[in-house]
Amino acid sequence: MNNARFVFLNPESRNFYIDWEQGANDIVATLRSYAGRQPHNKGLSDLVGELATRSEEFRTRWAAHNVRFHRTGIKRMHHPVVGDLELSYEAMELPANPGWTMFAYTAEPGSASDERLKLLASWAATTASELAAPASISD
Repeated sequence: MNNARFVFLNPESRNFYIDWEQGANDIVATLRSYAGRQPHNKGLSDLVGELATRSEEFRTRWAAHNVRFHRTGIKRMHHPVVGDLELSYEAMELPANPGWTMFAYTAEPGSASDERLKLLASWAATTASELAAPASISD
């Protein structure tokens, strides 16, 4: 749950997530759901302990005892390169790895977010190719 650490321990998350409050509530409610199904999961217990000791925002939400098991939804975020994105997501269980969940994010075809994701992909490809290119030697 690196995302939980990012949301509650990194101040930049408030700039990244447009709906930070809702996202923070969702993460805690989801963690509560996982904790209810896996009460002896040491990694999860360690994460909750870490967040509870380091984040007042997390502690307050955890104490509310809200539980939510979400499979689909919308995330709104602000990417520093391409701007605001609105992405639909869907959770998929990974049968080969019980307890693992993968989230797929997509933009509505033809939307501003779709165009921004294409721009981001182009930017990332350009950046990667620049990093991989051999340095030229000057005479």
